[in-house]
Amino acid sequence: MALRLYYHPFASFCQKALIAFYENGIAFEPEIVDLGDAKSRAAFAAVWPLAKFPVLRDEARGLTLAESSIVIEYLAQTRPGTAQLIPADADLALQARLWDRFYDNYVHVPMQKIVGDRLRPADSHDTHGVAEARTLLDTAYGMIEREMAQRTWAAGEDFTLADCAAAPALYYANLVQPLGSEQHHLKAYFDRLMARPSFARVVEEAKPYRHLFPKEASG
Repeated sequence: MALRLYYHPFASFCQKALIAFYENGIAFEPEIVDLGDAKSRAAFAAVWPLAKFPVLRDEARGLTLAESSIVIEYLAQTRPGTAQLIPADADLALQARLWDRFYDNYVHVPMQKIVGDRLRPADSHDTHGVAEARTLLDTAYGMIEREMAQRTWAAGEDFTLADCAAAPALYYANLVQPLGSEQHHLKAYFDRLMARPSFARVVEEAKPYRHLFPKEASG
């Protein structure tokens, strides 16, 4: 029985998991969740009461797994392919996991803070929180710029879990806080991510939902 993935094509953490599936051509049954639809949300909550995606269900093993990093770890363990997303070398695996957490916590999270604030009512904006998020993104961009001066991919010379995290995080972060013109290594890395077939497919599949991305309020 195929794996069933509960996700939404436009959600950044779901895109992270999708990259892993596409990197190694892993078949899955797509279950697109619309959290704005009561019926869809209720059906998803029956599987995972927190109603946070992505969630992977392996019916053959009676196993339900949430969190994008855990989903990718599971795929690496049970369906290894030509893209070794969790390196066999322990030191390299540690680097992949480190930079996975870095992109999730210091690029993904502040990006989502800025995006989420745009969805708030006009009288409920968190200007202080957004300012903190922008400062954190600036710091993260600077760290990535330094790291990528000596690397092809986030954890070294091979595409790993860390790059699955970096691609959607940087894609959306660049929309709310564009990469600086002086960040040559970061921009070159971002270009490599955009050209990666697995992520290019993810971006293409998300196109029908681009109108959902909130614009910055004017005035």
